[in-house]
Amino acid sequence: MLLWLTEYLADYIGGFGVFRYLTMRAIMGVMTSLIISLMLGPVVIRRLNALQIGQSVRDDGPASHLSKTGTPTMGGALILLSIFVSTLLWSDLSNRYVWIVLLTTFSFGAIGWVDDYRKVVERDSRGLPARWKYLWQSVAGLGVATLLYVTAQAPAETELILPFFKNFAWQMGLLYIVFAYLVIVGTSNAVNLTDGLDGLAIMPTVLVGGALGVIAYVAGHAEFSFYLNIPFIPGAGELVVFCAALGGAGLGFLWFNAYPAQIFMGDVGALALGAALGVIAVIVRHEVVLFIMGGIFVLETVSVVLQVGSYKLTGKRIFRMAPIHHHFELKGWPEPRVIVRFWIITVMLVLFGLATLKLR
Repeated sequence: MLLWLTEYLADYIGGFGVFRYLTMRAIMGVMTSLIISLMLGPVVIRRLNALQIGQSVRDDGPASHLSKTGTPTMGGALILLSIFVSTLLWSDLSNRYVWIVLLTTFSFGAIGWVDDYRKVVERDSRGLPARWKYLWQSVAGLGVATLLYVTAQAPAETELILPFFKNFAWQMGLLYIVFAYLVIVGTSNAVNLTDGLDGLAIMPTVLVGGALGVIAYVAGHAEFSFYLNIPFIPGAGELVVFCAALGGAGLGFLWFNAYPAQIFMGDVGALALGAALGVIAVIVRHEVVLFIMGGIFVLETVSVVLQVGSYKLTGKRIFRMAPIHHHFELKGWPEPRVIVRFWIITVMLVLFGLATLKLR
């Protein structure tokens, strides 16, 4: 939106021409979303407290979590508001990828909002039943995957590439839709499973989102993508603004979500942010690298699958509690230790993921 205004003003005042640069708009995007999040955070927390929209805590979990009962939740709405405003202000709104990512984020956020609303407002502990949640996630995921497939303008947009393999590029055809759907829905649920401790999910989301922004920038640049031997995706560079907005909004939210948390993200934030990471990875053709960088999300998901599978098959549990961050808590790790160590692991995985751009 502001891009159009600055382009008009640049014809009369040369200094406004700087906003034509993608990097400058990304900087403005992260600053705008960060400021919005920091300014509105206290207002949102007070409002949620007044409405008594508080978190309910499982009584079979770590005893230290019982004190969190009543902490405001659904704070993910603040993150999404900050991202949307910043992206709409600073991105090129003629870019189809911007709208696809915004549509994906909104759709999964709406599903999460319904789930949170039923839990904390209607006091229905089940929230949105799992089968209905997954159904609507599937509808949204398949819809976005199909949209990306039918609007693809180059063969590279539907090819599978693998890190460490220089010349591997498999044209997936219609399997692209299935693959993209699994990545988007899977990442959405993986981030949601990780969101169980103060700040545990949001910082890895910011780190992975920032790295995907770097990948989007080079994938959308003809010379950089050729030099790094990765698919050139025209227009993908504009997603840098969205990734920057996600980073700013996430850091602003972390100001209030850091231990001890004043507000929780809820499904409205976790499902939406996970889906956003998934669809960006699909667009820039780096799904496998997403799994590497988001290794914590993968670990959390696998721990739940193993725990449920083991209990159903043998009647025994592998972990003291799943997802795995609760296992470490029950082993005696203080919550901040679990959180920071998971952050450190994510930093290392993100750096390794970025290194794969050169290791081909």
